[in-house]
Amino acid sequence: MNFRLKIWRQKDQRSKGRLVDYRARDISPETSFLEMLDIVNDELTEQGESPIAFDSDCREGICGTCSLTINGQAHGPQHPAAACQIYMRRFRDGETITIEPFRAKPFLLVRDLVVDRSPLDRIVQAGGFIAARAGSAPEANSIPVPKHNADIAMEAAACIGCGACAAACPNASAMLFTAAKVSHLAFLPQGGPERTLRVLKMVQQMDTEGFGNCTNTYECEAVCPAEISASFIAKLNREYAVANFRANAGE
Repeated sequence: MNFRLKIWRQKDQRSKGRLVDYRARDISPETSFLEMLDIVNDELTEQGESPIAFDSDCREGICGTCSLTINGQAHGPQHPAAACQIYMRRFRDGETITIEPFRAKPFLLVRDLVVDRSPLDRIVQAGGFIAARAGSAPEANSIPVPKHNADIAMEAAACIGCGACAAACPNASAMLFTAAKVSHLAFLPQGGPERTLRVLKMVQQMDTEGFGNCTNTYECEAVCPAEISASFIAKLNREYAVANFRANAGE
């Protein structure tokens, strides 16, 4: 298969970026999208040109670092899937594919297709943890958790922190990401002691980072590789309302 690629090239945040045309020739349909970029980079290196910078790690849809926008969609046209899980058979032979970095104001561009997604890390650092005693893990059955709660907590914990929700949202909202991190612990007894401060701090940090608010376009849910439900945003709003009430009441 042969493809025409229009790839965003930008040396750094201060430089002016542009879409540059490349050719990907004799690509096997079984080649993954990132492997295709590797092939293009090998050719560029042989020609003495600078390779295209992009992030990747696990290439199994788990780590969330493959933050690419493919033909205007975060992670590409196949959902649910991360960019690393897409294979070239998903595209037509001879198709033009436009590849850009995630477009969200808090995600500052580093180079080419690489963006700084550390704002998401700082949201988690603000409260996405429990101050439990470090050491050996407690016996699994020592703290009873209703199965319904455990199942929902696991659904929220599936978030890989890729940032596609913010990149797809017209407001660059990180509400789905924050909601998943808050809900994960809100449904478990271990998250109870810091429940109020957690949601207040994480939402405050989200606003500080410059993410927008949710206006229910559901683009976040549509592109999420982990299929995180937008219903968790409603859970976040309830948690935040209760926490605000308790904080104002001096609790």
